[in-house]
Amino acid sequence: MEYISTRGSAPALDFEGATLAGLASDGGLYVPREWPRFSSEEIAAMAGLPYAELAAKVMAPFVGDSLTYERLLELTTQAYGRFAHKAVTPLKQLDEQQWVLELFHGPTLAFKDVALQLLGLLFEEFLSRSDRNLTIVGATSGDTGSAAIDAVAGREKVDIFMLHPHGRVSDVQRRQMTTVLAPNVYNIAIEGSFDDAQAMVKRMFNDTDMTGRFAIGAVNSINWARLMAQVVYYFAAALQLGAPHRAVAFSVPTGNFGDVFAGYVAAQMGLPVAKLIVATNVNDILHRALSTGDYSQGTVTPTAAPSMDIQVSSNFERLLFDLGGRNGQAMAEQMAGFEASKAMQLTNAQREGAAALFQSARADADDMASTIRWAWESCGELIDPHTACGLFAARTAGIEAMTPVVTLATAHPAKFPEAVERSTGHRPGLPARVGDLFDREEKCVGLPGTYEAVAEFVASHATPKA
Repeated sequence: MEYISTRGSAPALDFEGATLAGLASDGGLYVPREWPRFSSEEIAAMAGLPYAELAAKVMAPFVGDSLTYERLLELTTQAYGRFAHKAVTPLKQLDEQQWVLELFHGPTLAFKDVALQLLGLLFEEFLSRSDRNLTIVGATSGDTGSAAIDAVAGREKVDIFMLHPHGRVSDVQRRQMTTVLAPNVYNIAIEGSFDDAQAMVKRMFNDTDMTGRFAIGAVNSINWARLMAQVVYYFAAALQLGAPHRAVAFSVPTGNFGDVFAGYVAAQMGLPVAKLIVATNVNDILHRALSTGDYSQGTVTPTAAPSMDIQVSSNFERLLFDLGGRNGQAMAEQMAGFEASKAMQLTNAQREGAAALFQSARADADDMASTIRWAWESCGELIDPHTACGLFAARTAGIEAMTPVVTLATAHPAKFPEAVERSTGHRPGLPARVGDLFDREEKCVGLPGTYEAVAEFVASHATPKA
């Protein structure tokens, strides 16, 4: 399997190369040269497999010759053995049509664990084959940071520098990052928004002074391997609800578009996906883009769902590339225009292609609160504000009654106890495995929101290329 850049001028890489590279050298994102596809019979044969085996089956075509199937299965078994639920991503029914897919049973209580527990092992596997050191630089709006840090803390040949916007993540999210005291972990609180932090990370990938001295890698969903691992739980849920003989709709709370793009990939692979519902909060650039074609950056508004407080959705480029005929030069020009003007209109081909599978919705603070309350009072389920955005979108999507709608439950409600308690009167408790979180020592450095300050800090603490 070969990987090409959405912007057309970076060298093609194999799976190992794309995993270690993260962002392409031309500023684009890596995607497979072609989508592998399963037949209905092959999908039907996956029903009932344990999650680790299903993961290996779904991901094997993407991995190609970089790993044997046996080694891939060993890695998925190790990655998903750390989850608190044997099903890894259990499916729960709310009413006749609505379901939630619980993606928060990993070590940091968020869906990012499903991909990052595997990605940490892939980094270790591939780095063991050379003398190379990897400097991971990432930005987090809440959950990616803790999941990535947990996945690579203490691992050989890896340093991780994780940027988060100061004061704009929950106390639980912050502490899950800052209480990891491994010597290869560096937490950086910057002044500004997640978009500011993400822009710094992208700039570092294109800074030849930094890339010449350090092997910069990514754990954000710009890294193809992370996104690939998220495709698996779409198969897991759909198989339980009757796929391939029955189509399933999914509602996905999203900011950076990676989680819902994984559903698009599943559909390209042959999974019968009836609809992908993109759920945003009031930071609604994706809703505007999909409903009107207007992909224009606004000002980030802090909400009770901070992981979605994003106005530039990196993975959207992958979808636009695929829907625009996979023309790298055209994509590079379109993104250059957006980066210069902070505004972009989708082409007719992109809009029409998206409309075939996607629809979108915007949930404001009242919508979030009322949905959290409905889930508790009507179904006895406590859900977090991000999941509430997805469930609001699912319940208002107008999907025909015979089609099950699965909302991706992206975080444990205890990560956002105040918001949940305000809506339900019940304060969710942390699971026992992280119950002492607020007693642990924190380690974090605060930096101004400038690229120069961050780059200087990384350069003074990272291990240079071997």
